Amino acid sequence: MKTLYKILFSLAIAAGVYSCESLTVEPEGFYSDKNFYKTVEDAEASLLYAYDALTLVSYAPVTFYFAELATDNCNVKSDEGADATAFTNWEVTSQNELLSQYYRCAYIAINRANAVIENVEGRGFNEVDEKRLLGEAYFLRAWNHFNIVKAFGIAPLQKSLVDEIEETNASLPEGFQEMYAFMIEDLEKANDYLLVNRVAGRADKIAAQALLAKIYLFAASAKESGVPKYDALTESAENLYAKAAEYAELVLTAQSEYGHDANLQNIYDVNANEGKEHIFILSMDRSGTQEGDYSKLSKYFIPWIGGGTVYLKNTDESYSPTHDGWSVFQTTDELVSKYEATDKRVTELLVTEIFDEDNNSTGTVADGTIIYPFTRKYIDTEFEGDKTSTRPYLIRYSDIQLVYAEAMANAESLPYYNEIRRRAGVSELTDLSGLSQDDFRNLIIEERQREFAFEGDRLWDLRRKNMVQTYVTQAAGLSPEQLAFYPIPQREKDLNPNIN
Repeated sequence: MKTLYKILFSLAIAAGVYSCESLTVEPEGFYSDKNFYKTVEDAEASLLYAYDALTLVSYAPVTFYFAELATDNCNVKSDEGADATAFTNWEVTSQNELLSQYYRCAYIAINRANAVIENVEGRGFNEVDEKRLLGEAYFLRAWNHFNIVKAFGIAPLQKSLVDEIEETNASLPEGFQEMYAFMIEDLEKANDYLLVNRVAGRADKIAAQALLAKIYLFAASAKESGVPKYDALTESAENLYAKAAEYAELVLTAQSEYGHDANLQNIYDVNANEGKEHIFILSMDRSGTQEGDYSKLSKYFIPWIGGGTVYLKNTDESYSPTHDGWSVFQTTDELVSKYEATDKRVTELLVTEIFDEDNNSTGTVADGTIIYPFTRKYIDTEFEGDKTSTRPYLIRYSDIQLVYAEAMANAESLPYYNEIRRRAGVSELTDLSGLSQDDFRNLIIEERQREFAFEGDRLWDLRRKNMVQTYVTQAAGLSPEQLAFYPIPQREKDLNPNIN
């Protein structure tokens, strides 16, 4: 029973934190140290449990509070609560409960990945299964540590399964060099172990390469831009950019399973989650029995419009139903102003008019019925009450196209930038004459805002480029470290004196 106890305990304690889940878990069936992890099916179940942590309701949705509300993309509704409003106003403290929930759940996810890593290797599985299981677990451990790095900066590295109370007092690493080296090592293992194997909600070799590209780009731009503590990275920004380009190029040219989709509508079709754009996407489905298995993400972005079903006009002149929402993440005028009038990411993906079931217009943004233009990226026409299949888009092929363009910042990478703009129906850059590398990279940051709006990406781009105060007036007067990192929750520092 000891092995199962370790896994259940890991739900609750990870790197000095206590779980956002209940400790009173009743296991289904009986497992002992004689039969648990004895079969590939057992190990597969444990790996799926590690993936399931990504959908915890205190983890996946909170990403958007961090990365959208704290930027020029979205405001929060006035009665959403003080903790949410603090992100918009840049008044986040170590007492913020949303911050605490996210931190706890990220480490729960890490510890579930550690459970797979420590229990699969050497168990006697065939080599193919062992490498696949370990590769995905290493990817997940790196993914969740990177979430911690982007949000909190330097925080504990959880390198092994926590199954004893004394193991919860992990010390902080010496700096970003240690943190990035650990994530990169995990992803290099994942890249070596995994094959190209598209399964919605799962990571494969291409996901590992894509995440390596994103991590190297984050490090390169943060070091180059003078983000606090990134000077500890031993490699030059130039070398880090080169590594980002190397892995991004593998994604773009060395495989044929994923690719650029010329049709925007395909990308955001909830029933096409295995579309070629989706390198890594959460597995959430309206058929699930509890939140996390199904998604309520759409409710956050859609305004409340009378409490009923409304209809949206499609590009082919047909109409699709959707529920109304909670008005939590409200599109800013600043974001809308960043698009050209003909940009399809506005004309096809931002809703400014609603209709009834007879196709009659029932309200617009102009008349105030719709209080802000809202995104169609999270629309499920087959919704069941509040239950939808709308999923966070974690890594898209288009993301890696722009990662490559930014890392290279030369004529060779310009076609990837232009392909994004061509799909949107806006003008392309004929060449880079008159633009420095910095100029082109800044154009890409602007394009990333337009392309990945509402996808939980904006704040991380502003942070790594040291541009928060350039675009977010509410951040005026804060210190460089306050701009770059959210504080580690006070409760975690109280529990673990080694992170004070």
